[in-house]
Amino acid sequence: MISNRFDGDWKLRTRIAIAASLAIGLAAPTGACAGFLSSTGPVIAIMGGELFVGEAEGHLGGAGTITIHSQRVPALACAGDFTSSAALGGSGQLHCSDGTVARFWFTRLSIFNGHGSGSFSRGPMSFAYGLTAEQAAPYLTLPDGKKLVSDGTGLVLVDL
Repeated sequence: MISNRFDGDWKLRTRIAIAASLAIGLAAPTGACAGFLSSTGPVIAIMGGELFVGEAEGHLGGAGTITIHSQRVPALACAGDFTSSAALGGSGQLHCSDGTVARFWFTRLSIFNGHGSGSFSRGPMSFAYGLTAEQAAPYLTLPDGKKLVSDGTGLVLVDL
């Protein structure tokens, strides 16, 4: 009798843990999860009038990392970290291979995507993460006379 009671409690606890995980977003669509407690998604950024793309990995606790590179000069890469919460949004910093730095702040649209702005050594910064280029467009401040398009291999900034 005692072992059946404990077996029942274990099954109930397991069901509750799974339900709680789903409710707070631990489960993600297939392919979106880098690990059970983290999620990786695309980043599109305009920094100092230049397009940068890459990805961010966020962890359940709110901390994460970001790596992006310039589309015009692929050797120009930036990496950094961030912290976030649903209530307060998030903030972070990037250090780039040419010595430039960026500090940024963002608002979560969901646990998997959001948008933000910041300051970069060469000018303002705007970005979106976890969104397609079309979804990100309202959150990106493009240079005057430019538009963001896909050239078949990736995103590029082109003249209007």
